[in-house]
Amino acid sequence: QVQLVESGGGSVQAGGSLRLSCAASGYTYSSNCMGWFRQAPGKEREGVATIYTGSGSTYYADSVKGRFTISQDNAKNTVYLQMNSLKPEAAAMYYCAAGSEVIWVGFCSIASHFGYWGQGTQVTVSS
Repeated sequence: QVQLVESGGGSVQAGGSLRLSCAASGYTYSSNCMGWFRQAPGKEREGVATIYTGSGSTYYADSVKGRFTISQDNAKNTVYLQMNSLKPEAAAMYYCAAGSEVIWVGFCSIASHFGYWGQGTQVTVSS
């Protein structure tokens, strides 16, 4: 049974930083897509950043480029999202997601590819 457990959310002032963690268990994919999505109240879920674990290739939403960094620790089966220079509009529930084994990194930019989801961790940014 695949499990994704997020941690690291919290409250921060605008301009501050947070690091989210996502510990994955229950699968043995060597090359898959993992990512972070977020959903604010009244808004649709949006992709924030994804990573292809086979090569480390990353994808970022335009709104977070240069401020957020997604990374992986394969030994720990954990993916991180370092969020710097946080803006109030970044406040949302952040979800970790994972897809099944793939050989094409392009799947990581397709939201519907992600079939496994965590429970989410709340990020609040005050102005």
